[in-house]
Amino acid sequence: MTTPVPVEGDLLVILRHSPHGSSWLREGLDAALVAAAFGQSVTLLFMANGVLALAKGQQAGPLGQKGTAATMDMLAMYDIESLFVANDALAEFGLAQQDLMLPAAGLEAEAIAELMAGHRQILTF
Repeated sequence: MTTPVPVEGDLLVILRHSPHGSSWLREGLDAALVAAAFGQSVTLLFMANGVLALAKGQQAGPLGQKGTAATMDMLAMYDIESLFVANDALAEFGLAQQDLMLPAAGLEAEAIAELMAGHRQILTF
């Protein structure tokens, strides 16, 4: 699903790491929640391995590493509703929109550049 890109926003958080193996994804989600709690308009963009965080059926990782599904469920409570996913990353992992636990609009590379240009701050995790 491709959608028009929002033209402006306070913060764009780009999530590029998988849910397990490091704390990057969890830290990015935490940063987004904190910013939203302080009234910032937050947009999330899932790219590269970060799209795996949206896959249905998330489980805890090795050695009891926490999954991210619970945090993902909290996004709406913090009014984080602008979720985007890189179409090329979805294709790389063989995922489709129906495989995602949350609705995220698919973006092509040119639209990602437009999304970035429309935000005052960008954090990459």
